[in-house]
Amino acid sequence: MDWVLLAELTVNGALTGLLYSLVAIGLVLIYKSSAVPNLAQGALTMTGAYVVLAFSHNLGWPLWVAIPLAMVIMFFLGVGIERVALRRLAGRPIVMILMMTMGIDIFLRGTTLAIWGGTSRSVELGVSYDPFFVGDILLSRIHIVGAGAAIALLVASLLFFRSRLGIRLRAISDDYLASWSVGISVERGVGLSWGLASIVAVVTGVIWGEVQGVDQTLAALLLKGLAVAVLGGLDSIIGAVVAGIILGVLESVGSFFLDDLVGGGSRDLIVAAVLILTVMIRPHGLFGRHDIERV
Repeated sequence: MDWVLLAELTVNGALTGLLYSLVAIGLVLIYKSSAVPNLAQGALTMTGAYVVLAFSHNLGWPLWVAIPLAMVIMFFLGVGIERVALRRLAGRPIVMILMMTMGIDIFLRGTTLAIWGGTSRSVELGVSYDPFFVGDILLSRIHIVGAGAAIALLVASLLFFRSRLGIRLRAISDDYLASWSVGISVERGVGLSWGLASIVAVVTGVIWGEVQGVDQTLAALLLKGLAVAVLGGLDSIIGAVVAGIILGVLESVGSFFLDDLVGGGSRDLIVAAVLILTVMIRPHGLFGRHDIERV
């Protein structure tokens, strides 16, 4: 096999994996802050992209105005979702929370389809599509931009969880009752985590909206993000980034060899296999915390 081709598949796979980690970081932010698995992160990503388009395309506002404004709106949407739909489920079985987040996903997908239709549109970030070579390796400029955004979010998230507010959110995730007993507002903390994850969804939606267009398929990024989050550890920000790189490389290189054998479409098979094997072999992920409870 041509080593240049292998290197190109590996590097571009790693860059794509970092784009997957953008979705995973949103999942981890909520789980790390409230121990709630959010199955609506893909729909929030899609909604954030549509809100940016509403300001930039429909109203003609520049992106440097549209994106921050969309972040503000999505922050309050995330807080509102927690306040209206999830707060009353506190203390209920986890399956009820999962069903609620799945219902939110369906609701957001249906609402955006009714408002904006199913036609795919591009965010148009202004990133050049001209070939970009590093030596003999061809790279995608928008993937490089997305990888930079993922690393920036990683650093910002790590710094946030070392702050006083971030430590409070981690305490909430560890034990709701103990947090209440020491005066931490659990409700506000969980709502804040949803707001922050919704801001991350805007960044993710803008990047992926440039990569593949803004339409209903953006919500399907949940599968890739969930696989990355589970592989890295649902409570690990670093794990989300490292696992994203691993999954992206496996997907890129693996599909190159498998597509000829299975007739194409092996990317989703690889993602599903990684998710299933991780749950079976190492359910807490590569970097997740393994809690041991005494019985």
